[in-house]
Amino acid sequence: MTFCASSFSRRGELPFIASLVVATAAYLLAIRELLVTPAFPKRVTGFCLILAALWHVQFLRLPSGADDDIHRYLWDGRVQRLGYNPYLLIPGDPALAALHTPETRTLNNPEVASPYPPGAQLFFRAVTAIHESVSALKTAFALCNIAVLIVLLAILRRTRKGEHLVLVYAWHPLLAVEVAGSGHVDIVGVLLLSISAAALVWRWRALAALTFALAVAVKLLPIVLLPLYWKRIRLRDGVLAAIVFGLLYAPFLDHGRVPLGSLGTYVQRFRFNGPVFATLERVMAPQLAAGLAVLAGLLVASWVRRKCADDTPEAFAWPMAASLLCAPVVYPWYLLWMLPFLRSVSALPIIVWTLSIIPTYYVWRLRTLGQPWLVPNWILLLEYGLVAVAVGTVFWLRSCRPASLRYPADQTG
Repeated sequence: MTFCASSFSRRGELPFIASLVVATAAYLLAIRELLVTPAFPKRVTGFCLILAALWHVQFLRLPSGADDDIHRYLWDGRVQRLGYNPYLLIPGDPALAALHTPETRTLNNPEVASPYPPGAQLFFRAVTAIHESVSALKTAFALCNIAVLIVLLAILRRTRKGEHLVLVYAWHPLLAVEVAGSGHVDIVGVLLLSISAAALVWRWRALAALTFALAVAVKLLPIVLLPLYWKRIRLRDGVLAAIVFGLLYAPFLDHGRVPLGSLGTYVQRFRFNGPVFATLERVMAPQLAAGLAVLAGLLVASWVRRKCADDTPEAFAWPMAASLLCAPVVYPWYLLWMLPFLRSVSALPIIVWTLSIIPTYYVWRLRTLGQPWLVPNWILLLEYGLVAVAVGTVFWLRSCRPASLRYPADQTG
């Protein structure tokens, strides 16, 4: 991972991808040990967390890419503090040139307004009010990551699972690259969703509802988890969460209308690593295909709500995975949302997906060569083919495992 950090400015090139592939192999070996071992000594877990911190620091001290999303975050926070609405401003408008700083001039897709929901917007504003810089945002994201680790440790202790399972999250290669390195706001939503899941375990229903609403207000993906809260929170808590979610939009209302920024443009135009959506789009409008992606997640959430125990962490991962599988855009950092909930062999296909997506970084290299922003077919076949193999492996293990072949991880929930 340290060698990967040294190649971070050349994402997509061989040194970067090769080092990540090596890290992936090591991570998979570690996963095997973590999932089949009931408990590790606390000093081992502590030492391993220190190792994770060391390579995360290597990425944190590096500048993000010139056109990474974090420059858009900085712009959104800056214009809010100047009294403007980020859902209405087009960063590339020549009339707004005076509002830019050297760090915001390179933001990506300057021809569209911001697509980020109000929870993310208010987070950008809060951080930039403290210090207006990319470094400040990356530091805030790193603190959120530490908070996720604390929440996961608390859940593992409460459910009497091995604390070493926190390393399934802490050691994941994407975490260092996309949080400490590029700095993606998804980690804020991951923290809020982790708190919501913990609150459900502790039966703090109001907190579970509020943090779930805030997670959706950071990015809309977890909305598909709504069925998991059915009969686990009180009606009044759900109403309160809905009110809070609505109030977050209040500072951004445009003549009484709820602004959506470039969300419609995102569905209509943006494409990356979404072969299922590309297939659906051939026979239906993109808006309908996007609706089916949301429906897929809701249906899976309804199914796992009926079939799984309330404290099954994978119940949070599978609906988001189903929705992302059908989404128009699947960037590597989108899969960060599922990392806190991958703690058993039953989640193997999702674990594999979070790793098999790594070759898509090659597209960053293709872009520097002037080629289209498209994932080559061979990478799509590799990425989703490995996921299919993992699905088949899980079914095979379940169908032909005598007691002597059962994984102890099946007991981890």
